[in-house]
Amino acid sequence: MGAMTMSDETPRPDWRQRIRADPKVCHGQACVAGTRVLVTVVLDNLAAGHTPEEIVTDYPSLCVEDVRAAIAFAAELAHERTVFLAPS
Repeated sequence: MGAMTMSDETPRPDWRQRIRADPKVCHGQACVAGTRVLVTVVLDNLAAGHTPEEIVTDYPSLCVEDVRAAIAFAAELAHERTVFLAPS
């Protein structure tokens, strides 16, 4: 089975609207916009086997789209490019 890739027609979550880094919030680490929930917390929960629905239950300030944005942000970083975050 070949590697899965997103086709050009598949819409990607617009993580730039949902992920922010602000030096005044969580020491400038990437967080879900409007929260103090770190992207790493979301990713750690996913890596531990939690579903997006379980994560939003545990972190009520999040929605499933925020979890998807965190995944999309991590995927962007995995492309080994420089990613600039807009401050809040």
